[in-house]
Amino acid sequence: MATLTEDRNLLLAIDAGNTQTVIGVYDGAKLLRMWRIATNKAHTSDELRCKLLGLIAPESFSEVQVANAVLASVVPTLTSAWKRALAGMGIDALVCNAETAGNLFATTYDNPSEIGADRVADAVAARALYGAPVVVVDFGTATNVEVIDADGRFVGGIIAPGLETSASALVAHATKLPAIELADPGAAIGRNTVHAMQSGIVYGEADRVDGFVRRIFAELGYSTRVIATGGLATVMASLCSTVTDVNQELTLEGLRLLFENR
Repeated sequence: MATLTEDRNLLLAIDAGNTQTVIGVYDGAKLLRMWRIATNKAHTSDELRCKLLGLIAPESFSEVQVANAVLASVVPTLTSAWKRALAGMGIDALVCNAETAGNLFATTYDNPSEIGADRVADAVAARALYGAPVVVVDFGTATNVEVIDADGRFVGGIIAPGLETSASALVAHATKLPAIELADPGAAIGRNTVHAMQSGIVYGEADRVDGFVRRIFAELGYSTRVIATGGLATVMASLCSTVTDVNQELTLEGLRLLFENR
């Protein structure tokens, strides 16, 4: 394990979402380690730094090897907290947005400053890894669909309630329904309450995503590869007939590319 500051060469990529935060450590283009942890919007910079150091401590690399960081955050208070946490480690973080993405992110969006950092990172990575045109479906707190056209431009997309958001709303408003695991029930006709809810939520989401994608194809006038990412991508991809690829590291890859292009 390195102990000298001159050995610093690793990149920390942080994707702070509403429900989960994904953290990756890169050595060049190689992802050494990735963690997916719960997001706590009340965390202070000191708490974030302690959590980060706790994740790194058992690894074969140490925090003194981390030279740089790139951050995507959709939670403004956490953007500031993460920047302060990293500054406490001697790291000035690059914050992802449409402007800092530069020439990696061409767009025709009405107001690029409105585009979430995670959407920017997904679009950057998708175009770089899969070419254009391409569509990304990010299964997170929201189900985001990002559309890159044949000219490589981010033209917009769809923001809809995510699986966990839909499930939580259903349980909250129907007092007799239990919290459930978001899994494939194996059949559309639920033979018990849990399976009936899974069918409605999980299959409903799969069919909704396929409907979104088909509408997008019709508007574009051509079909594209469809990349699934996000915490529930593995569960959902096999249920969506339009999804062609799964990449759980897509957002982090976009952040790495954005940092390298700075």
